Amino acid sequence: MTAAQVREAAESGTPDALLVIHPDRVRPSALAPLLVRDGKPGFVVEDMTDVDAFAPIDAAVPPESALYLVHGVDRGDAMANWSPDEALPAIAGAGRTPLLLTEGILWLLQRPDVLERNRCFMTVGSRLRRANGSLDARTPALWISNGTGRDGGARRHAPKVGWCWAGNRHTWLGFASAAARTPLAGSGPA
Repeated sequence: MTAAQVREAAESGTPDALLVIHPDRVRPSALAPLLVRDGKPGFVVEDMTDVDAFAPIDAAVPPESALYLVHGVDRGDAMANWSPDEALPAIAGAGRTPLLLTEGILWLLQRPDVLERNRCFMTVGSRLRRANGSLDARTPALWISNGTGRDGGARRHAPKVGWCWAGNRHTWLGFASAAARTPLAGSGPA
């Protein structure tokens, strides 16, 4: 895709559209350090070495296009203090689709102001499937590090890719979702 095509997509008349690279083309571990807050690069938590293996669930399959648009993105603040197990059916029931981890990171790269302390979000559209076909209990999330524990003080206030258990609730984590995904014409296959 040319720079002109990217510019055209950005000016496509859909101001709520987020330009996304297909998750098969870019890995969360490569995108996370590009997130910068207070001069500090983003990072993936140390105990999530398998972050790149998290893949779209059936409710969040992206178009077969190298680049696509995600429309009507919402951070999901109204679902704060819900568990991922509770939020996913509610998102689907509202006719929406949960955001993928790569989509969440790309959203923050395009709109860094979306990530606020105590107003962060989960990306439950990405999960890790075990060898037996069941889902791993972890769900990815994006938040701001407090610089404690293994994060280290140098990472205080840095954007953080981490995880939460699918059955746990957090008062400061919403559930990012979108109204729709549409392929970007001329961007090639995924």
